[in-house]
Amino acid sequence: MQLFPAIDIRGGNAVRLFKGDFDREKIYSRAPAEVARAFKEAGAECLHIVDLDGAREGAPVNSDVIKQIISEGGFFAEVGGGVRSLTRIEQYLNAGAGRVILGSAAVENFTLVTDAVKFFGDGVAVGVDAVGGKVAVEGWKKITDTDAFEFCRKLKESGVRTIIFTDISRDGTLTGANLAAYERLVSECPGVNVVASGGITHISELIKLKHMGAGGAILGKAIYDGAIDLSQAVRAVRDAG
Repeated sequence: MQLFPAIDIRGGNAVRLFKGDFDREKIYSRAPAEVARAFKEAGAECLHIVDLDGAREGAPVNSDVIKQIISEGGFFAEVGGGVRSLTRIEQYLNAGAGRVILGSAAVENFTLVTDAVKFFGDGVAVGVDAVGGKVAVEGWKKITDTDAFEFCRKLKESGVRTIIFTDISRDGTLTGANLAAYERLVSECPGVNVVASGGITHISELIKLKHMGAGGAILGKAIYDGAIDLSQAVRAVRDAG
């Protein structure tokens, strides 16, 4: 299972939000590339990078900062936030991203998903952000009537190989992951690389996610606030049977 320490970027800074609320933001660094270097020194081999401004605006805003982080090298980076066209996907992949994440665009324009899978294959992932079992879009500002698990099954059928599933109610809260949701997703979407996001607070949760068959886990506030030591988490997940 891959560990993805998260770098969420707003206004060029590395920040964390509480339940996706832009009014409840904490700035952790004004130099996101330095954060990436620290994660790499702790043993991380992957990064999850999100342009928060881009997610709200529907177009990349912090792409230069993201490309600077990617240029650090030495890790597999997945990138999302405001990606709404094949051109944007190609630009990030050409910049060195290992995978580009479609979010709101996947819900609002499903043809983009099928086209992206056709042209970029495993270079594309879809982020499914859920609250109360429904998919949220537009930087989590709008809750749709789309059932999150049904949408994930639709993504699988369309050929999407990686789904990043976020429980918004847990994100940034340090209250623990919704393990039941990820277990259900792994069961209902066999063959899909399920990446868990939202609320992960303890290394024991990472071990449980690995054992249930999750392909990855995103760590955010827990590592920024010290609830999880990233280097210990990397070793624990690597050594877990």
